[in-house]
Amino acid sequence: MPIARRFQKLQVQWPMRGSSCSKGRVRQPTAGAAAGVAWLPFERAGRRLKRKVVVVRAEGGLKVGSGPFVVVCCRGPASGLGRSCPPPPRLLSDPSVPGPAPRSTRAPPAAARCRPGPHCGPAAATMSLHGKRKEIYKYEAPWTVYAMNWSVRPDKRFRLALGSFVEEYNNKVQLVGLDEESSEFICRNTFDHPYPTTKLMWIPDTKGVYPDLLATSGDYLRVWRVGETETRLECLLNNNKNSDFCAPLTSFDWNEVDPYLLGTSSIDTTCTIWGLETGQVLGRVNLVSGHVKTQLIAHDKEVYDIAFSRAGGGRDMFASVGADGSVRMFDLRHLEHSTIIYEDPQHHPLLRLCWNKQDPNYLATMAMDGMEVVILDVRVPCTPVARLNNHRACVNGIAWAPHSSCHICTAADDHQALIWDIQQMPRAIEDPILAYTAEGEINNVQWASTQPDWIAICYNNCLEILRV
Repeated sequence: MPIARRFQKLQVQWPMRGSSCSKGRVRQPTAGAAAGVAWLPFERAGRRLKRKVVVVRAEGGLKVGSGPFVVVCCRGPASGLGRSCPPPPRLLSDPSVPGPAPRSTRAPPAAARCRPGPHCGPAAATMSLHGKRKEIYKYEAPWTVYAMNWSVRPDKRFRLALGSFVEEYNNKVQLVGLDEESSEFICRNTFDHPYPTTKLMWIPDTKGVYPDLLATSGDYLRVWRVGETETRLECLLNNNKNSDFCAPLTSFDWNEVDPYLLGTSSIDTTCTIWGLETGQVLGRVNLVSGHVKTQLIAHDKEVYDIAFSRAGGGRDMFASVGADGSVRMFDLRHLEHSTIIYEDPQHHPLLRLCWNKQDPNYLATMAMDGMEVVILDVRVPCTPVARLNNHRACVNGIAWAPHSSCHICTAADDHQALIWDIQQMPRAIEDPILAYTAEGEINNVQWASTQPDWIAICYNNCLEILRV
């Protein structure tokens, strides 16, 4: 059973301490091709798409890096999002681009294979055509990786947190950072965590003015303080202190506008909004504690994800998805009612929810065991504006571009991470613009919010960051 599905099953079966409980193919680099080609133009049925393809400039959305590959889109009529592609400076008929080949899961070229390193895990990288910049960095953890996220602090570039997936009580969280001089990931810290982390997030502090905090969800919501040499638990948030039992948390979100606000989702059908506090205690500075601001029954069945919206100031509105197959939107100022944004026609459970980072009218969701991602417009409830359905196995992750309203990355059990350009909505989105094939089923994908050139994926026991 794929890891994402095992996780959903495991959340209900955990013997917790104190718990009651595609159509397309991508081109592979040939032996003589430059090893730096990571993202490749997507192809349907092994054929080059017969449309005019052009490079997307930075002002058009995706930023074109200095790497060996090009970011492409299909020229079409002007979209409702108000932009069109610039004149084509380079077409994909460039002979330096390798020709099509059947999709394969065999090992990549020698230059892209993992090299042992002197630190906690090996690292590997693929060099650019000019040999100056690496485009893929790889880290191997000692266990299967599920939860993963980027740090957003300006002084901690290329720092990520990884959570283990071991089907027992004792699990781990690792903090890894990329040493840009040696081009290798270094394990900065490892600490114990009860049960696998369903999600982890760094405090959304892009200016570095708050304490360096990391939050994890599992049996409870925990907030950790990260130091140079150690990570210590600051607080454990439990809103059911009168009982010996707890309901596992499936996910949470950290409010970007108000970093003292977090929301959690649980299998007990509820969502809880938490407020963090800092205080002064003798011998310790900025002690972090938390309290329940509100708790509500959000769905008729288990709630699988929660995410704050940037609409209405970005503080009070959030949405959730659950096993009842619905997407529901809430306003902390008016909790007497909610709005059903979408219901799955077959009432399949919805696992993940992700808001567009630039346009709060759009969000994406996916169903359990589903091979497509549904794009919704909150102004047109219950009617998807697009369906992204080129994956050939169940989708596990969704990540919107932090700097563009038109681009989204999806990852699935078919080993593929696909980048889509949705600017032509409401017209059908037939194909992604870029594809990357990993060496295993991709469990998670995260697009770095402060470094939009980089996307992180995890599969098996590996973390890879890919330059777009």
